[in-house]
Amino acid sequence: MKTEIKQHYNENLGSKPPQNYERFFVPTIGEPVAKDLIRKAELKAGERVLDVACGTGIIARLALKKVGSKGAVTGLDINPGMLAVARSITKDLPIKWHEANAEKIPFEDQSFDVVICQLSLQFMENRTAALQQMHRVLVPGGRLLLNVPGPAGEPFAIMAEAMERNISPEAKHFVDQVFALNDTEDIRQLIHNAGFRNVDIQAKNKALSLPAPKDFLWQYIYSTPLAGVLAEANEKAKTSLEEDVVNKWQEFVDEDDNAFIYEQRIVTVSAQK
Repeated sequence: MKTEIKQHYNENLGSKPPQNYERFFVPTIGEPVAKDLIRKAELKAGERVLDVACGTGIIARLALKKVGSKGAVTGLDINPGMLAVARSITKDLPIKWHEANAEKIPFEDQSFDVVICQLSLQFMENRTAALQQMHRVLVPGGRLLLNVPGPAGEPFAIMAEAMERNISPEAKHFVDQVFALNDTEDIRQLIHNAGFRNVDIQAKNKALSLPAPKDFLWQYIYSTPLAGVLAEANEKAKTSLEEDVVNKWQEFVDEDDNAFIYEQRIVTVSAQK
């Protein structure tokens, strides 16, 4: 499998997940979903925005276009690799990047007008603490915008089962964790418990056009922590995983234009301090 991946992409995808995340995940999933969240935020010129768990910074980059030169955008993430990519692609943009845990945001009270958190709350060990920190750094009347995916659409359910069957329970656990926070009432309670008011929660399906099944499988794996898990797997297991997933994903490929169309439920939250 390593040879096949190298021939297909002309490089070893396993060596740089943060770069792969920006190159593959952001265009196909991250940016389309981020645009919806930014639209929901209704950012105004001059506002101060904090992008929590920013990854390579797609939310921060889109936010900067809205708040303009009189505004300010800050990105925060616990992963130094993601931040390194974010810095490298925003050298000429006035975005500030900070390495920190969302449960201990290193900014003073009432430092931001808007806090945005995309596709990340489900991964946080102490979600209440993280939300309380987001509440703390907002000005009175400040806005929180966040989204989470879930439950898993059928293609990702297929991937999770194949991961357990061919790789390990740990590999399945990561896929499951992506969609672990999807009950709207649980989310509402979390937001209320953190002190927010005027909580609005909407759950809608988002149609995503993905690369061909085989391409998307390995692009996704090597853009996420699954890269580390798969590094421990033998070639036979990887081959079996590919055959297992790709064969079942073919039913989601449109025969007319050869597009791999995937609909994912996205839960979007807006609230005020």
